[in-house]
Amino acid sequence: MTQTILYARVSTSDQTISHQKTQAEAAGFKIDQVVSDDGVSGVSTKLSERPEGKRLFDLLRSGDTLVVRWVDRLGRNYQDVTDTIRLMMRKGIIIRTVINNMTFDGATTDPMQEAVRDALIAFMAATAQAQAEATKEAQKAGISAAKGDERKYLGRKPSYSQETLSLVTDLLSQGSGTSEIARLAGLSRQAVLRIKADPVAAQEALSRWLN
Repeated sequence: MTQTILYARVSTSDQTISHQKTQAEAAGFKIDQVVSDDGVSGVSTKLSERPEGKRLFDLLRSGDTLVVRWVDRLGRNYQDVTDTIRLMMRKGIIIRTVINNMTFDGATTDPMQEAVRDALIAFMAATAQAQAEATKEAQKAGISAAKGDERKYLGRKPSYSQETLSLVTDLLSQGSGTSEIARLAGLSRQAVLRIKADPVAAQEALSRWLN
């Protein structure tokens, strides 16, 4: 019997496993089991080296479906993410994303379809790494600014968490509409528009409160 496994990863205290599961179920996925890594970086730690990531490889069998919120939950390193997805496809595992309901599998043998699929995987993996690098730079800038003036006012606390901000930027990169993003993220359209206008400033504002 095949199974559908949700893999969830959180790396900061304001992210939650339950939120990722709720999102998946709201999108229509029937989850048989949740495998999660808590407090693990997707940049520096490969999926196969994470405590539960290792178990995930043992659990999945040909015909099973792996569900992730987006490919950044597998990792934020281009090479690791692309290698992981291709390895799973070779094993007959289907990978599906909650955001935009993408499906990756090894069913097609048509070379043109394979080329399009592989290009999309590469693009999504590259985007995940680029977003991680941009976030890191924004956090550095926020920390440096705070250190430069200890009395500096933090400004109004953002209405979004790190997980929510990541969700919004992910959806924006996929071309989702403002109203749809606001609904999925639980934010106002104005908040989404502000993030869209200047995602680096949005990250910096949040980083001042996190650090």
